[in-house]
Amino acid sequence: MTLDDTLDAAVRAARSWARADRAAALEKIADEIDAAADELVPIAHAETRIAEARLRGEVTRTTFQLRFLAKEVRPRAVVDEADPQWPPAPRPKLVLARRPIGPVLVFAASNFPFAFSVAGGDTASALAAGCPVVLKAHPGHPRLSAATGEIVRSALPEGVFALIQSEEDGRAALTDPRIRAAAFTGSPTAGRALYDLAVSRPEPIPFYGELGSVNPVFVTEAAARARGAEIAAGYVDSFTMAAGQLCTKPGLFVVPAGSGLGELAAERVRQVAAAPLLNDKIAGGYAATLGRLAGHEEVRTLVDGGEAPTLLATTAAAVLKYGEALRTECFGPASLVVEYSSESEMLDVVRTLDGQLTGTVQAEDGDPVAAELVEELADHVGRVVWNGWPTGVAVTHAMHHGGPYPATTSPLHTSVGAAAVDRFLRPVAFQNVPEELLAL
Repeated sequence: MTLDDTLDAAVRAARSWARADRAAALEKIADEIDAAADELVPIAHAETRIAEARLRGEVTRTTFQLRFLAKEVRPRAVVDEADPQWPPAPRPKLVLARRPIGPVLVFAASNFPFAFSVAGGDTASALAAGCPVVLKAHPGHPRLSAATGEIVRSALPEGVFALIQSEEDGRAALTDPRIRAAAFTGSPTAGRALYDLAVSRPEPIPFYGELGSVNPVFVTEAAARARGAEIAAGYVDSFTMAAGQLCTKPGLFVVPAGSGLGELAAERVRQVAAAPLLNDKIAGGYAATLGRLAGHEEVRTLVDGGEAPTLLATTAAAVLKYGEALRTECFGPASLVVEYSSESEMLDVVRTLDGQLTGTVQAEDGDPVAAELVEELADHVGRVVWNGWPTGVAVTHAMHHGGPYPATTSPLHTSVGAAAVDRFLRPVAFQNVPEELLAL
């Protein structure tokens, strides 16, 4: 089938899919992925180098997410009854409905070959909203994409789901007027290029891109004194999880100078074994970024891990002076310890942050700087974590997985949780329209 045929089929399917039993279809996809896990996981392992145990956990998350979003398939409307006394003039009856925006283009991610890929959160939320999906497979796992795509396609009516593989088709689809929105998870460079295409169309479309984040962790002086060893261990476990290939990996560890947290973290890093990166392209990008960061005049190396995790260190004064050069995301098993001389200097670092998915506060109850730290951090991030770690994103109603640019291109929306469906629903107000004619 050509791309033109695929897009035509999506348009033809859109209206009937909006009225279909979408909850049952999402649950069917989940059931069939669970049933096929023994076939899919070995393919994923061969293509991504991710351990099979983690992949099986990711399958569980993916099918849970499909079933969770199936519960979000319901009519959504707000009704204002007519009111002749409404000031300053009588009010008509108004029904505010949210309708599917139309066919959606989803760009799959590399680092979660199930949960953020073919049947992942963007696909599931678009389908739950009533939108057909054209899925651009990630080149890092083409065989898995094809196998998963066939499961999804066969569970849905004709035209509701299709998979494309080539970069050329992905760009062509993004600029085609039949695509009404797009979602992306990946690198800032690729994401920004696609975003620019989406908004430069004669009729621009929403582009929900998750691009990059360093997810800073801020440790107060009181917390460092009370729980220094525990905090250092948690930080290392978080930034080395999945070989540092998570969008919520903490890339900055901002700690009091003289606290010893950098040295404690270094001791734990030396105990972490090397783990393979997803593919050669990611490994090359990691090596290049790490080389630039480690080679900066204000950065020193605490642990040179080679293929194992690497830990670097600098000062808050250097971060304030050199900005983006030291706050850059290094996608892989490396992180940067930042030592501050005073808590006011720590707050200055917060104020210079660009947009982030998460920001973590390690503090004590009654900590005098905690309130200001949380307040300042909330201006820059999509999720504030208190005495925990950012890796691990719960699929819930209250989760917000997003943040100001460059964390995402649309800070008002989340790509994880129930509210992810809202990205693909367009408000329409019906004024005095008879109930039997309402297109809800």
